[in-house]
Amino acid sequence: MSLESAADGATVRLPTKWHEIGSEDMKRPRATLIKSPLSWQMDAIPVPHPVIPVLAERGGTQLRTPRATVVVDTREQIPFDFSRFEGWFAGVERTALALGDYSIVGLENACVVERKDLADLVRSFTVERPVFVSRLKKMSTYPHKLLMITSPLRCVKSQYAFSPSNPNRIMQALIAVLVGWGIPFVCTETHELGEEIAASFLYQVHLYHWLETNGHGRFLADNDL
Repeated sequence: MSLESAADGATVRLPTKWHEIGSEDMKRPRATLIKSPLSWQMDAIPVPHPVIPVLAERGGTQLRTPRATVVVDTREQIPFDFSRFEGWFAGVERTALALGDYSIVGLENACVVERKDLADLVRSFTVERPVFVSRLKKMSTYPHKLLMITSPLRCVKSQYAFSPSNPNRIMQALIAVLVGWGIPFVCTETHELGEEIAASFLYQVHLYHWLETNGHGRFLADNDL
C-alpha cells in the first residue's frame, strides 16, 4: 500500500498492486466511446436510391448519353425488379443469356452479373461445385463481371441451418474467386439492396462503354472518376 495526503490533511491508503484492488472495482463496467459494430448494423437504415446513379460531363457541361436496356435471363427464378429505377434504363428484356443472370443489350459478351442467395451460394460451392466453377471460369474472361450475393456477409460466415457445410470453406472460396480469377463479389442485406447494386453496376458499365467508344475517354468528369 502507498500513502497519499488528502485535501483535509488526512492520510489515505491507495492500492499499489493489482491484487489489492477490490473485486467490485474489477467487475464494474467501463464506458466506451465507440459503439459495438453490432449496434451499427441495427442503427443503419439505407437511404432511397438516387434519381440517377451518376452523370457524365465535359468542361462542366452534362453530356447527353443514351440509356441502356437491361437483359434478364429467362431462367432466373427470382429476378431483380428494375421497374422502380425510373429513368435509369430504356427498358428490360427477358432473354436466354449464354452466361449469368443479367447483362446489357449489346454487351452480352462483355458484361455479366451472377446472382446468388445464401442457400444457392452454398449449394453452388458444394453439391454443384464443378458446374459453378466452370461458370465462374467463363465469367473471369468478361471485362465486366459481378457476383451478387443477396445475403449479409455475416450470414455467409455463420453456421447454416439448411446445410452442414463449413462457412469458412464458402468464405475462402469467394476470396479465391476474387484473388485467383478477379471476380468481385458484393453481399447485400436484402434482395432489394441487391437490385440497386446490380442496377447501378449495369448502368455504369453501359455509361463508361458509351463514353469510351464515343471518344470521351473512360472517366465521368474532368480530373475525376
